[in-house]
Amino acid sequence: MQPAQGLKRGLTARHIRFMALGSAIGTGLFYGSASAIQMAGPAVLLAYLIGGAAVFMVMRALGEMAVHNPVAGSFGHYASTYLGPMAGFILGWTYAFEMVIVAIADVTAFGIYMGFWFPEVARWTWVLGIVLFIGALNLCNVKVFGELEFWLSLLKVGAIVAMILAGLGIMAFGFSQVGSGQAVGLGNLFDHGGFMPNGVAGLIASFAVVMFAFGGIEIIGVTAGEAKDPQRVIPKAINAVPLRILLFYVLTLFVLMCLYPWPQIGSQGSPFVQIFSNLGIGSAAAVLNVVVISAAVSAINSDIFGAGRMMYGLAQQGHAPKGFSRLSRHGVPWMTVLVMGAALLVGVLLNYLIPENVFLLIASIATFATVWVWLMILITQVAMRRSMSREQMAELKFPVPFWPWGPALAIAFMVFVFGVLGYFPDTQAALLVGMVWLVFLVASYLLWCKPRTGQGAPVAEAAELHR
Repeated sequence: MQPAQGLKRGLTARHIRFMALGSAIGTGLFYGSASAIQMAGPAVLLAYLIGGAAVFMVMRALGEMAVHNPVAGSFGHYASTYLGPMAGFILGWTYAFEMVIVAIADVTAFGIYMGFWFPEVARWTWVLGIVLFIGALNLCNVKVFGELEFWLSLLKVGAIVAMILAGLGIMAFGFSQVGSGQAVGLGNLFDHGGFMPNGVAGLIASFAVVMFAFGGIEIIGVTAGEAKDPQRVIPKAINAVPLRILLFYVLTLFVLMCLYPWPQIGSQGSPFVQIFSNLGIGSAAAVLNVVVISAAVSAINSDIFGAGRMMYGLAQQGHAPKGFSRLSRHGVPWMTVLVMGAALLVGVLLNYLIPENVFLLIASIATFATVWVWLMILITQVAMRRSMSREQMAELKFPVPFWPWGPALAIAFMVFVFGVLGYFPDTQAALLVGMVWLVFLVASYLLWCKPRTGQGAPVAEAAELHR
């Protein structure tokens, strides 16, 4: 279990593309979308369009850096290079924190989904079971992990496409009512208080959940250390995945809200399963519950992978305990997987203590961490550009579009989302937790890492270890 073994390059373009889909198309869509719909009504479609555009700019900024300087450590390494070691430390650990919190949300959703079939079983027992299962899975060879992630993601993407087509078919072929007697069609977007029933305030409030839904897509950058031919694979994945995710979110929710009055879409289980069950299509509801369960497993899988690899990169830079860089004979940083599994036991405890309120709180905290990571990626890319000559910028192989206005608008939007978290009472606790976390990281860096500056592995050595 020596660090010198290095991570194994076992992930293909197919694996990476579907891992990003697996991380970002999960709990936020299959469960959290119900909360966003209740806040904004049908106008939630605008929130996903706006949020998706901002996330695409984040991914292109990350892609520009990854192709220009394809080293392991991803955005944590870039922040250390262009903003300073403290920035890299804060960004890397906040990403790991984000993945822990998102994974807790995902295991919580898994427990809720299982309640569809086993309502009498305590939710925390399901949460504990899935934590142990996924932890064991992540100790396998990365190629096995990537292959399983591919098939799980393919299942849910296929189910989403089938659901969109089925919903459009129900509307196109003139079924004005199905099962429950509920009217279906475009009228549902306007008949229940209008397209924006809760006004601009409702639309703005929904960003707290909407941005959580996109969280995890930045895992594409983390995969560079285990990707075959990263300079070709990473740009392809970045260009393909964000637009597909946006398409899936907007089209899926459009169909859902046409099929069923949005005020009746609740948060008891997945809105997908609820809608098809209430429409009288029981078999479809059961099948969709299998899909949303597989989606949760897929998302948890990606979360543990992303956090583990980031902590491995932090250890290589001297920003995490050296034990985090130890690899198993399969080339897996086993210590980080165990740490993630232990952290997820917090999710078991929360589901035991506050099962009713746990999801929105966790989603809000995850939104803070996610948006902070995206903000730091954008600022790092700006800093990289400022360090370059005009000739060097002209030679960039994968430049961010709409420079400099695109990244500037995306940065302003991320700051705006922090304001949203602080303004609405339901999410103020998340902002407080986030600020305490950042203060804790700054203090940790000053006490732990700064005295040892210069003792971490050099950049070239760290890059070599990932080959």
